[in-house]
Order: sequence, then C-alpha cells, then structure tokens
Amino acid sequence: MGSLLDSIHRSLGDTLFYFAFSPLVKIAVLLFLGILPLITYLVLAERKILGFMQARVGPNRVGPWGLLQPIADVMKLLVKEDTLPSRAVKWAFILAPCLVVGPALIIFSVIPIGPRAGTLGPLNWFISDVNTGLLFVVAFATIGVYGLIIGGWSSNNKFSLMGGLRSAAQMISYEVPQGLALVGPLLLAGTMSLVGIVEKQAQWWFVFPQIIAFFIYFVAGVAESNRNPFDLPEAESELVAGFHTEYSGMRFALFFLGEYANMIVISAVATTVFLGGWLAPFPHWLPFLSVIPGPIWFFLKISVFLFTYIWFRGTFPRYRFDQLMDLGWKWMLPLALFNLVLTAAIKLYFLP
Repeated sequence: MGSLLDSIHRSLGDTLFYFAFSPLVKIAVLLFLGILPLITYLVLAERKILGFMQARVGPNRVGPWGLLQPIADVMKLLVKEDTLPSRAVKWAFILAPCLVVGPALIIFSVIPIGPRAGTLGPLNWFISDVNTGLLFVVAFATIGVYGLIIGGWSSNNKFSLMGGLRSAAQMISYEVPQGLALVGPLLLAGTMSLVGIVEKQAQWWFVFPQIIAFFIYFVAGVAESNRNPFDLPEAESELVAGFHTEYSGMRFALFFLGEYANMIVISAVATTVFLGGWLAPFPHWLPFLSVIPGPIWFFLKISVFLFTYIWFRGTFPRYRFDQLMDLGWKWMLPLALFNLVLTAAIKLYFLP
C-alpha cells in the first residue's frame, strides 16, 4: 500500500496529491468504510446490548447471530413507500432530514483519528487540520438543530410541531454549557486545532484537570443528540413520535442516521479534547501500551462513550420537561461558568 501511494505521489506531484487526491480518498474511505458501517452496526449493537440488559435475546434471525439484521433494515426502508403530506411545506419537509445528517458527516472532516504523516505511514490520519477546528465543530453542530425544528414545522402536524419546539428549547439550553465546557481545554491547549489539542495532551489528558468540563460536555452531548434520558422531542407517550411523525421511508431513516452520527461525533470530540485522541494512556507509567496504533486507541475510546449512551438508554427514565430546563439553566450553565473562570485564573497565575 505504501509503495502504491508513493508511485501515485510521484506521478501527481505534491500539489495534486495533497490537495486533491489524498482528501478525496480519505473522504471516500472514512464515509463508506468507516462512518456508515459504524452507524449501521451501532444500531445492531444497541439492540443486542439492550436485549442483554433486559434479559432477552435481541435480533438473531437474519444471518449468523443476527449480523445481517442492519442490512435487512436498510433494504426495508429503501423499498418502503415515501409519503409527503398534502399540506406540508414541501421544500422544507424535504430539506429537514438533510440538515440533520449533513452537518454531522461534515464534522468528521476535521476530527483526527491518528497522528501526522510519518508516524503511521505517508499520509496524515485526518482529512484536514483546520486552525479553527474546534470552532468549526461547534458551528456545524448547531446546524442540525434547524433540521429538527424545520422537520416539525413543515409537517403541518401539531405533534410534530410540539416536538420541533421542544427540540429548539432543549438544544439552545444545552448548547450554551456545552460550548463553555470546551473553552477550558482550549485555554490549556492554547490552540483551536484539534490535532494541536491532542498533541498538547502527550503528558496528561485534559480530562484530569478538566473533569468538571468533561462531565458537563458529555451530559450536554447526550441531551444534544436527543438520547435517553433527554429524548423529549420524540417522546412517544406524549407526542406520538415527535418531530418525525409524518416522515416515512428513507427520510425517516435519515433522522436516525443523523442521531447516531451525532452520537459518534460527540464521542469523537470528547475523545479528542479530553481523552488524548489517538494517544495511549499513561505513556510514562505504561509505555508498552504505545505499541498499539493510535487509530485503534481512538476507536476504543469512542466505543466506551457509545456503550455509555446505550447504557443510559437501558437504565434511566425520561426527564420531565421542567426538570430538563432546570438542569440546563440552573445547574450546568453556572457550573460551566465557574469552571471557565477557575481555569482562566489558574492559567493566568500558575501556568506559563
């Protein structure tokens, strides 16, 4: 593989190789061999783990141990009738699922899953190292909110509208403390580049000095992705199905594709900013762990977060809406501000 890349590099030259060929290949590999299969089998893993937690089997009929169940689900949704309500705002109804899943996939373009070129081969283990990478992630993460709001409003259905309004209130309430929680590690790193933030954690992961910010970020991330116990926008017992009540077929599937993609994005950002990204844990005390390649460490850390998501779903009951608002505005926002002021003071007076 390395000799093939070297020969392509020589034939295309530096400019075409690094600015055209290399990013396109990485995007194709990440999307079709990484993100989409991971999302598909994350659904199967969730159903299997929840089945184990609830003393039942889970999918086990399609393929060995049910491994082909996700493919069967995708095929069913592809051939299912795609309905469009007669009184819906058609352009908005069609656009909403794209606004949910599109930004989540775009964010992966700046998330590094491994080190720079030279450590594990001739290519960087990321598509792009943007010097405002963290700001890029926060900016695109907010676009997904509009997809849920527009999807609920454009359906011309009161249950969908209530789900969209709940989504708007919930996202705004939790985006503020989530953004403030990311500022603490940003102050310690001194850079907004996600690659630079990981490299700054070579000695100590930021989760240790920023344990409060880590807790706030992850809880807010669970709320941002509409997962239990914060799945108020799609509360079946109150809103039938919430903002996606009128959707069917692949448009319905895109909402859940976006939900699981957002779960992976939040886990990847938490891994990058707080848990050292691709770096092995405790390099001074356990140096033999550095033998394992960085991308494997990155995947293992993300897997822990994704398992926690599923664990929450099988454990906690749903919050009431007033409890949801109280937690965001009365507890998490003041705590995030306190952590920010404390981190800034320590950075100013005690750190070089």
